[in-house]
Amino acid sequence: MDTFDSLLTTMPIADVASAFWDSTLPGQAIVILLFLGSAAAWTIMWTKGTELRFASASSTEFLTAFRAGANPVSLHLRAEDHAGSPLNTIYKDGCRALEAELQAQGLHVAEMGDSVSDSYRRLTLNQLEALRTVVDRNVADEALNLENQMGLLATAVSAAPFLGLLGTVWGVMDAFSGMAISGSAALSAVAPGISGALLTTIVGLLVALPSMIGYNMLSAHIRRISVQMDNFAQEFISEIQNTYVREG
Repeated sequence: MDTFDSLLTTMPIADVASAFWDSTLPGQAIVILLFLGSAAAWTIMWTKGTELRFASASSTEFLTAFRAGANPVSLHLRAEDHAGSPLNTIYKDGCRALEAELQAQGLHVAEMGDSVSDSYRRLTLNQLEALRTVVDRNVADEALNLENQMGLLATAVSAAPFLGLLGTVWGVMDAFSGMAISGSAALSAVAPGISGALLTTIVGLLVALPSMIGYNMLSAHIRRISVQMDNFAQEFISEIQNTYVREG
């Protein structure tokens, strides 16, 4: 116990509260702004991480159900819904576009059931390309939705260190200006001001480092889901082609 107490007394533990009150008003404002930015960054990381985990789990369930059907529109006919999965949104819009094309050819999707027949081959290659455009557009829209609020997190990563540096430079400048005005070159005259100035750099780094780690992890997760969406779009269009497009 004595060893632990002596270790605590010898450790250079900074008095953050004293440093904050010793800093100038601009420095205090920057520290408060950084704390607010940190709260916003952690909120974004928590909500976005929860959203992406749910999207991944829902997408896995959706793919399992989609591949289990004999017909590409089996899930659409059964009105199955996998909320939270971007693949589900892409699939629904693609099925609605397919349904409109088939109805124009005199074939009603609701009458087909969960089966595959050569009589379903009513679409041309031009109509297939139109469906591909619809699916690709929805893939792009879902990718943008996944990127929502990531720009704010990237701003926290890049801006926090510079805000901290601004507060430090401003505080050091004020400290040396005060020393010049007082005419004292003693370290005790400038130490409190410099300590308060350095606090902004510390806070800026404490905001930027977790935000950078969270941003990289979330970006990697978004890339995985985006690749999954692209793969599903190709698989879905391929299934439509094999089932509904006329040969020759």
